[in-house]
Formats: sequence, structure tokens, C-alpha cells
Amino acid sequence: MLFNSYPFLGLVILTMVAYYLPPLRDWQRHTLIVASFVFYAANQPWLLLLLVCSIAVNVVTSHFVYHGSPPRRTTYAALGVGLNLAVLAFFKYSPLFGKSFFSGTGSVGEFLVSIPLPIGISFFTFQGITLLVDTLRVQEERAEFALPHGFFGRHAVNTTLFIAFFPQLVAGPIVKAHDFVPQIVPKFFRDIDWDACFRALVTGYFLKMVVADNLKDHTFWIARQSFKIAPGTDLLVMLFGYSIQIFADFAGYSLIAIGCASLFGYRLPQNFNFPYISRSFSEFWRRWHISLSSFLREYLYFPLGGNRRGGVRTYVNLMVVMLLGGFWHGAAWSYMVWGGCHGVALAVERFCGRYVTLPDLPLVNALRMLGVFVFVTAAWLLFKLPDFSQAVDFARAVEANMGLPPDLQRCFFIAAYSVPVILWHLHHLWGKPVLARVPGLAAVAYGFMLFLIVTNSGAPGAFVYFQF
Repeated sequence: MLFNSYPFLGLVILTMVAYYLPPLRDWQRHTLIVASFVFYAANQPWLLLLLVCSIAVNVVTSHFVYHGSPPRRTTYAALGVGLNLAVLAFFKYSPLFGKSFFSGTGSVGEFLVSIPLPIGISFFTFQGITLLVDTLRVQEERAEFALPHGFFGRHAVNTTLFIAFFPQLVAGPIVKAHDFVPQIVPKFFRDIDWDACFRALVTGYFLKMVVADNLKDHTFWIARQSFKIAPGTDLLVMLFGYSIQIFADFAGYSLIAIGCASLFGYRLPQNFNFPYISRSFSEFWRRWHISLSSFLREYLYFPLGGNRRGGVRTYVNLMVVMLLGGFWHGAAWSYMVWGGCHGVALAVERFCGRYVTLPDLPLVNALRMLGVFVFVTAAWLLFKLPDFSQAVDFARAVEANMGLPPDLQRCFFIAAYSVPVILWHLHHLWGKPVLARVPGLAAVAYGFMLFLIVTNSGAPGAFVYFQF
């Protein structure tokens, strides 16, 4: 069920009506759980069983982690994390392993290749892991934070809501248990922050429906073999457009999720913070997919030792995190290569930063932003073309076809639909006070976005991160 569809709008409205009815206030959690199951089962009904089984595993193991004796808590937590990772590996990576290590015509290979990819599995398994780790830390590190585990039935309901909460179920933001579970309290209609909801939803739908959905109609040629005969300028412009598209698509989804969650009284973490004005790769990863970066840092990088075990170990930890973070994105080796490219960039940047300090000058900062953006955009090619050989062919085509005349109409449309994202970033870069200083300008801006959503939306398409 797409966020930009009438069934989703109907689901949200009906859920809100039942959710805020005073006689049903004691059933708010159950109302959201039912809505979440309906949302998840809309496209793949039978895979709802997988979600329920994943939730059950996390409910039971986290319960024993909380109530078990000290020597066994770590064992139960490790068991739960292992089961989460095993489910993720089986359903997400079996087709890749089948193609890579087994004959395509053999029974084992055919079975592995035929395994479907459940939507959102990368996200809800990671949230299960946060529940287990945070529960373990309750006794060891987070005495001030209490997960409500006292009664098994209440714990089961809370855990189900935490993992299945439909606004962020299939594409994040990834929510940590210690951030979400304490929010599970009775909610009231009068407490809704309508202004924040409106701004998040309008901006999110504008980024998705006007920017991303229109750009996809011009960038999809990258994934076709016809790119081999396209002008080199067109290929570069299309890759630039895809960089803008993937940001608008995923940032749009995140804002819609945040806005929808706010309608039900829940705060989801910010997932994007204008990443394309980053002056370094480390800054980029503090601004892009913030919830994933935070998860990898807190639940992988720090447990590996972070930067506390010497220089060599720091670089090893950094590469391990980025390689696994890249591989998390998709069942293709190119995603690991993508993560490795960012890992190398972060390592080189960290090493050079020990000896060179760049001056804080406008021209230097602009060149740094441009360099980071060009690198990030070039790396997105591995997202658009997960087949590594096709990515190589694309790069060769850019060089070979640079002398061909460009398609000016295509370049114009890509540039036109990229302008809002560029202006949005520049507005933030230059102090973002314009909308606040000019009376009524913010209302005009949001009104204009609403107008374009109604009049100039592209053909509806699935969100890019649904495939992950």
C-alpha cells in the first residue's frame, strides 16, 4: 500500500477515527496494530505471517532477556539477535547466494532464487535488534530507562506496536526501542501538533509526487541498455537527476512517515538533514539516512570498539561498518562495493584530516560541497544498476558518447524538477530565515506545493527504498 494512494488515505482516516474515540481509548495500541497489519498485508498477505513470527521471536526473547538471570541475559539477547539476522539473511540474501554459489539449474539454486523479498524486512528486523540490545542494557547501562516488561501481555502488545507501527514499518526511519517504547501512553486528539504534521506531510508528498515521481520518468533510461547509445552529456544529467530523485523519494517518504506518526501522537526521528550541502563525507553520513547511520554507530561501530582501540582498528571498524551498511541495502555485491567506496572515502578523509586543515573560506567550502556531491552522485550509479558490469558499461558510455549532441528537452525537464531540491538546500545553507522573516511567505510556499501536488504529480511509483 503506497503512501501516495487513496487506500492509504482511507486507512489513516478510519484509523484516526477509531483511535481517538473516547470509548476506545484503552484500545489505542490495538487499533494501531490492526491498522499496521492491514497496511502490511495489502500487497503480500501471506508474508504477514513472517512479520508476526518476527514479532513473536522478539517478544519472547526480550522477555527472557529482561527477566532472566544475569548469566543468561546475554545468551537470550544473542539468540534473539541471531534469529533476527538469520531471518533477514534467508529472505533477503538467499537469491544472491543462489546465483553466486549454486548452479542456476540445480534444485538448491532454483529454490534460493525463488525466495521472495518481504517488503520492509531490513527495517523491522533492525528494530527487533534494538529492542533486544536496549532490553539488555536496561540492567547494565540504562537504569534510567525502563521498558514495560512487568506483564507479558502488555509487553507483547507494546512490542508488536513498536515493530509493526505502519508509518515507518516498510522503509523507516529506523526507530530505537528506548526512543519509541516510552511514548506508548494514551494519546489525545487535542495534543496533535497540526502545524508540524501539515508541514511534514505537504513537504513529503511534494518531494515524492512532484519531484521524485517526475524525475523517474526521465532517469529510468539509465537502467536500460539504450544508455549505450545515449549522449554522454545526457547520461551525466540523468545520473545527476537520479541523485536528486533518490533524495526526494526517500526524504519524502521519511517526512510522510513522521507526519503520519505525529497524527497518532508519536515522534519519529529526523532522517535527513540537507545532505547535499555536506562539506565532508563524515558530515554527509550525519545528514543522510540519519536513523541508519545512528543504528550502525550505536549497535555496530561502538560495540566493535569504535575509535578507542588504536588507529588501525578504527579504520578496520569503519570499513566493516560501511561494507555491512552497504550490503544491508540490497542483495547484490554492488551494494557492498558502494559501501566500500564510502568506507574508503571516510578512511582517507579521516587520515588526511590528521595532517591537513582546510581554511574555512566560502570558495573552499563550495569546492568541498561540490566534491562530496559529485562522489556521492557517481556512487548512486551502483544503486540504479546493481549489476556491476552494467555500471561499468554506463561509465564507458559516458566517455565514448561525450561528443554526441545532448537531448535538450530531457536535460531541461531533469533540471526543472531538480530546482526545488537545490533551492531547498541553498535556503537552509544560507541561514533559512527567509520564510520566517517575510510575513505570509511560508503559507504561499506550502500553498504552491499543494497546488503542484494536485496539478503536476508524476505517475505514482513505489518508493525506492521499498526494495531494501
